Amino acid sequence: MFLVTLPPMNVKWKRLIQYLLFLLIGFLFIWLSLKNITQNDIRHIRYSLQSARYGLILPVFVLLMLSHYIRALRWKLLFEASGVQSSTINTFFAVMAGYLVNQGVPRLGEVVKCTLLSRYEKAPFEKLIGTVITERLVDSLSFFIILFVTFAIQPELYSKLNAVFFNGSEKKQSGLLAVLLFIGFLLLVFTAACALWLIVKRKNISELKTALRKIARNIWKGISSILHLKKRVSFLFFTLLIWFLYFISGYIGFYAFQETMHFGIKEAFSVLSAGSIGMIASPGGIGAYAFMIQKTLPLYGLNEVTALAFGWILWIVTTGVIIIGGLISFALIPYYNKSKKSNLESA
Repeated sequence: MFLVTLPPMNVKWKRLIQYLLFLLIGFLFIWLSLKNITQNDIRHIRYSLQSARYGLILPVFVLLMLSHYIRALRWKLLFEASGVQSSTINTFFAVMAGYLVNQGVPRLGEVVKCTLLSRYEKAPFEKLIGTVITERLVDSLSFFIILFVTFAIQPELYSKLNAVFFNGSEKKQSGLLAVLLFIGFLLLVFTAACALWLIVKRKNISELKTALRKIARNIWKGISSILHLKKRVSFLFFTLLIWFLYFISGYIGFYAFQETMHFGIKEAFSVLSAGSIGMIASPGGIGAYAFMIQKTLPLYGLNEVTALAFGWILWIVTTGVIIIGGLISFALIPYYNKSKKSNLESA
């Protein structure tokens, strides 16, 4: 048996393949959303979109932009704790530029925002990138808390999801079993990810253990940095405010459609949880965000077609904030810093 050894792959090719893979996932979700749409459904979507209250886009747009500004303030707290200083405007520009890049190539945006801030504020890149790990940890923990609250305030969701999973059959599962199944699914995904890493990277079990220990150290480092943060209360407040702004944006969005105006806090938590999963599943949530909303809101009696239209509008507004804010940030950051430098020299 001959073992074929593949040559090392160029970084650019890796990024291209990664981008195409994630884009393919996005298009897969779009296909799943539209594959059963009939002509009657299309007419229903057209009517829903025509009768929607588009005036609500502006307040949602402002709230989402404010959430990104608060995120910049929270990030600033992290790297200031390690002695790195930056202006709030440059930090905000870097955050928005990073989000824009992440729309196309996941995770590359984190590098871009650190690069921009390092360039214009002369901040150490290593310290900035270290705070990104902490941010991801906090956001992941926040997401699981939101998910927990979503199920805690509406335990009946377990039975509804079981009904969907078993195609409406009478077979029911207890809440405990549903939790165990969810944990088992997470372990399965983790195991599959480790196996894929071993195959793609051509590593052995010992190297996998080393990599996992490194991840664990980074997680602990992130937790420690938060525990030793001087402005812990401000950091916690900003984190809560970010997720509250996400939540209230979806809640206001319910008033855009006649069919969703009666929805309240429970439905808003479900939209926030499902939408967050969708944003993770594909670049910028393309396809996946609307798909998750399409499958979530019918649990509350909404027509699946209207749910799809609602999901696409929310995604378009969310993405529009990032595209507009990101493009403006890329355009203004060099101009702002040039003007800032001129003012300092003339002072």
